[in-house]
Amino acid sequence: MVTGGGSGIGLAVVQRLRADGLNVATIDLRPSDAEFTFTADVTDRSQVDAALSAIRAQLGPVTVLVNAAGLDGFKKFHNITFEDWRRVIDVNLNGVFHTVQAVLPDMVEAGWGRIVNISSSSTHSGAPYMSHYVAAKSAVNGLTKSLALEYGPKGITVNAVPPGFIDTPMLRAAEKNGFLGDIEETIARTPVRRIGTPEDIAAACAFLVSEEAGYITGQILGVNGGRNT
Repeated sequence: MVTGGGSGIGLAVVQRLRADGLNVATIDLRPSDAEFTFTADVTDRSQVDAALSAIRAQLGPVTVLVNAAGLDGFKKFHNITFEDWRRVIDVNLNGVFHTVQAVLPDMVEAGWGRIVNISSSSTHSGAPYMSHYVAAKSAVNGLTKSLALEYGPKGITVNAVPPGFIDTPMLRAAEKNGFLGDIEETIARTPVRRIGTPEDIAAACAFLVSEEAGYITGQILGVNGGRNT
């Protein structure tokens, strides 16, 4: 199951995992006619549970979860309302809580599971205009490490992938609104000298959910072209 699979990184993950032969369902806030796509708000546990019940009925137990649903909300800190704060935390952190907790029984019963949480490279050094987003994603990294310790004995691995500068609709919207500065300058400071793609992140996720990645857990695997700050 992939959350936020309707666009950007989530969509690339869905496409890659299906290409690798997995039966993949996605839940997204926006309705879609795509196969095995279920409309649900990850901040609403009842909606998550309903979507998961439908997924189990069509595809069986869920033993792979990639949490890609996200919300940025660029604002100067003194302009962030509590409602802004709550919504960003709700989507980026509480959404992970809901989906992980909902699928864990399937994984525990199977004695095997793979969880990948998409976090953010901004957790390494912070980022202006994104305090609430960085706080949420930093918490996701901590949650990832704790879950890895708790569920490793059950055959379940839990890792996080913090993307670097990735060409997504979210990034282009931030650029348009003047929150990112000069993208070409950022690329020039990136060792591989290019902007990342959603497919770069999907490739990392595909490996982490594979059988071969069974000895990798509790890791924060940056996919950032070498630009760690």
